[in-house]
Amino acid sequence: MTDALNMSRDTALRIALAARALPDTSVGQLLEILHQQINGPLTEKSLQDITVTDLKIGLAGSEEDVDMLDTPMSALKDAVRILWGETMADDLPKPVKLEQIPEGSIRVAVASNNAEQLDGHFGSCLRFLVYQVSAADKTLIDIRSTLDADSSDDKNAFRVGLIEDCQVLFVVSIGGPAAAKVVKAGIHPLKKVKGGQAGEVIAELQQVMDGTPPPWLAKLQGASQEERIRFAQSDDEESPANG
Repeated sequence: MTDALNMSRDTALRIALAARALPDTSVGQLLEILHQQINGPLTEKSLQDITVTDLKIGLAGSEEDVDMLDTPMSALKDAVRILWGETMADDLPKPVKLEQIPEGSIRVAVASNNAEQLDGHFGSCLRFLVYQVSAADKTLIDIRSTLDADSSDDKNAFRVGLIEDCQVLFVVSIGGPAAAKVVKAGIHPLKKVKGGQAGEVIAELQQVMDGTPPPWLAKLQGASQEERIRFAQSDDEESPANG
């Protein structure tokens, strides 16, 4: 009873709905599993650390008995989505299907945990917001959940695979090995430690695209080699002199 009193209404609702998604699992049983996996209070944020593997081990009783668990994987995934807030996220933006890709546009992924925010670490964000971006327009074309990364042998490689069609990635932070995988996939990672509204972050990128973009960005936009050289020379001329 104390747990319920200390929890927010949204946290309690998530746990109750997640327990309902798991066959033959009571709210009390799920609470016990969550307390085993989470150090500290149960909150909307701490529930986002729960993985499918955590639930499998908790329901089985031990790692050794996981193979004996007969709970369907679909139910485990549904429960984790509920705990993460995936199924309750009415504030998530709605993607739009483009009839054609605008000329000179690039595809940009944003690591996100909440609404249309850049607020995620590459290795732990709940989803990637994917935009098609030109100097004049931006369109959210997809929202890609990272839930299944937990069941992958290489979680970072799985996450890279989710955004392999993108050319730019915005994150709050990213580790060295993960960044190497991102770069190897031809994606340019950009860190913004303070995060912010995804729309505002992309608007800043659009200003650069519409001005004198750095050579790597100009190349993505389809600029010729001569144009990229001109952009680079322009940047040099505008840079303050040393000394």
